Amino acid sequence: MSDASSKYSLTARIFIGMIAGILIGGLLQLIADDSGDFVFSLFGLELSAYTILVDGIFFTLGAIFVASLKMLVVPLVFVSLVCGTSSLSDPSKLGRLSGKSIGMYIFTTCIAVTLAMVFALMLKPGAGVERPTDAEFTPNEAPPLTQVIIDMFPSNPISSMADGNMLQVIVFAVLFGIAMAMSGDAGKRIGKFFDDINTVIMKLVTIIMNLAPYGVFALMAKLFATVGADMLGSLAKYFFLVFFLLVGHALITYPTLLKLFTGLNPLILLRKMRDAALFAFSTSSSSATLPVTLETARYKLGIKPTVSSFTIPLGATINMDGTAIMQGVATVFISQVYGIPLSTTDLLMVVLTATLASIGTAGVPGVGLIMLAMVLGQVGLPVEGIALIIGIDRLLDMTRTVVNITGDCTVATIVAKSEKELDMDVYHDPDAGKKVEDVDFEDFTHNSTEKSS
Repeated sequence: MSDASSKYSLTARIFIGMIAGILIGGLLQLIADDSGDFVFSLFGLELSAYTILVDGIFFTLGAIFVASLKMLVVPLVFVSLVCGTSSLSDPSKLGRLSGKSIGMYIFTTCIAVTLAMVFALMLKPGAGVERPTDAEFTPNEAPPLTQVIIDMFPSNPISSMADGNMLQVIVFAVLFGIAMAMSGDAGKRIGKFFDDINTVIMKLVTIIMNLAPYGVFALMAKLFATVGADMLGSLAKYFFLVFFLLVGHALITYPTLLKLFTGLNPLILLRKMRDAALFAFSTSSSSATLPVTLETARYKLGIKPTVSSFTIPLGATINMDGTAIMQGVATVFISQVYGIPLSTTDLLMVVLTATLASIGTAGVPGVGLIMLAMVLGQVGLPVEGIALIIGIDRLLDMTRTVVNITGDCTVATIVAKSEKELDMDVYHDPDAGKKVEDVDFEDFTHNSTEKSS
């Protein structure tokens, strides 16, 4: 791509962009805090440099970067699932994939919320926090479970794609792929077309990945120029408890499960997740990170498309271990702040509700807070207590997203190993996927010049 690209790996470039963004953003906030703002005159107009940089340049570049990632999600998920499903020679395999994937996602979520509540009860993060007198929070109403199930099936698949309703896109793609597999020669001809589209889309993912250092820089600069450390205050114990539980779940729970179920070295998976983790941390969105997660699963971990095309998009939609940890700690935290004790039955109800809600509300906007509101209502805690933690939730949300996509790849690896759909040579190859990450823009320009001449 360039001298800089050949000198530094993509991971290093993204990390440099992230650190630079954090430093620049923090510096801008310090300057703005000391002087109120820094203003200069241009052609008789009073202009704010802080506003131009933070709300102008950084906001615009970051929004474009995230929009570019989201632009790929629907076509990538649809095409990948169609290719993966249509290539299944054994129809019963799809049922096994579904059962194993959903079962593992529910299992890991149950572990996450249980650990969160155990540590929250032991460390008491809500002790000493003053009960708010003006805290208000009004959650969106969660739909009944029957409606959630009905809404999984699209009445208009084009509308589902336009709205980004991933569960409906997944269902339609699976049905379309099955129909292709049953259509003989016609299905094979269409299958080759989809394979070609899939190759082009993955190349588009690679192009955007190579532009990621600039997008990550803008996102981090914008965030740390507007979010200060002073907001932690009395919530520091809650913040750090959730943070360390998230890190522990990613670095202990997932590796342990991977080792137990597959015997594979979990350090390999964690090392190969670096790029996807940096994307997830900067975007705070499992859906926006999905193209990078899927590329990591295929080309770095060796998970074949028949598994990765189904399990990874499904995980990005329903796997919310990070959110489950937040719910477990937040529920105990709010009960301690308001002085409302939770019985053993209440604690078990929280585990059950939070685990099932991770799937039941997957397609609802603002899912994390809605799920927490459901859990609080189930055990009789005041929903307005959510207002206590909203202020610091943005920073925790970044870490939660890293945990979620790590869980997606861990479960996909376990399922792929059980189905003999894991390329062991690729998994153990430390350089796997590096060639896919490189885009030679200079060569592209050179070829375009030759064609035009």
